[in-house]
Amino acid sequence: MNDRGTIKAIGLLSGGLDSTLAVKLMIDQGVDVTVLNFVTPFCTCTRKGCEHEATRVAKLFGLSLKTISGGRDYIDMIKSPKYGYGKNMNPCIDCRIFMFRKAKQFMEGSGALFIFTGEVLGQRPMSQYKKALKIIEMESDLENLVVRPLSSKLLKPTIPEEKGWIDREKLLAIQGRRRLPQMELADKLGIKDYPCPAGGCRLTDSTFAKRLRESFDYSEDSIKDIQLLKYGRHFRLDNGTKVVVGRNEEENKILLRFFSKDDIMMEVIGVGSPIVLLKRSRHKEDIKKAAALCIRYSDLDDAADADLKIKYSETNEEVVKLSSL
Repeated sequence: MNDRGTIKAIGLLSGGLDSTLAVKLMIDQGVDVTVLNFVTPFCTCTRKGCEHEATRVAKLFGLSLKTISGGRDYIDMIKSPKYGYGKNMNPCIDCRIFMFRKAKQFMEGSGALFIFTGEVLGQRPMSQYKKALKIIEMESDLENLVVRPLSSKLLKPTIPEEKGWIDREKLLAIQGRRRLPQMELADKLGIKDYPCPAGGCRLTDSTFAKRLRESFDYSEDSIKDIQLLKYGRHFRLDNGTKVVVGRNEEENKILLRFFSKDDIMMEVIGVGSPIVLLKRSRHKEDIKKAAALCIRYSDLDDAADADLKIKYSETNEEVVKLSSL
């Protein structure tokens, strides 16, 4: 076993304020910290993403950062969570279990003795109350090995506290959804320029959740399918085919990156026009309906004058009139 001078721990770091504070508190206790950042398609921390913020914090403290991305096993968990959803499609307890299990695997291979997080008791209604915290630990096989420095004094002592690996008296008793205590602590510890008190999750957004649920219903469950849900107007044709219409110039550029060999892409020539993706279809009637949507959301005054560029592949495109489709 490691002696007190070489205690190693794994911190779960989103890059938000709470996890940053937890890392700082552990460093100040002399713990040798390695941080893990989990990347999912659903994070809404900043425009640059949680991975960017976690990298920034790791560099600030001179720490080693490991990034873990949710793959097929993560999507399968989202589709069928053991502990159910919150208000929309947020399986918060199952998501934490997934992350903790991955963290445990990393911990066991790194020589670390415990895991810590920036969780605050009572901050998130589905996953940060005492019963949920205990369920997450037990399902992850990490019972009493997860330290939550911001709320430790409100929870039972963990093994790291009982064994003296860390000093419980230097841990805190923050609870609830108000962020003033964390902001005051950040000021005291000299932590500035944090992006936001906490990140967010698209799965809690009703509009995105509706899109995701429908996407799963049509077996559109790849990471690329899910990423596409963030952009454009989405239409489902009667036969189940999806059409995506860009809403502005920025989204048009993004949709270009989603064009694949199974899709058709189109736009109106000569006027302001959305980029339109017809997903996984070559049917004539689908092309006609997608073209009508393209014209509808363009700046064209008279559909009879519309010239549409239709792209079937990187090397195969044509210009047609709507009336000829």
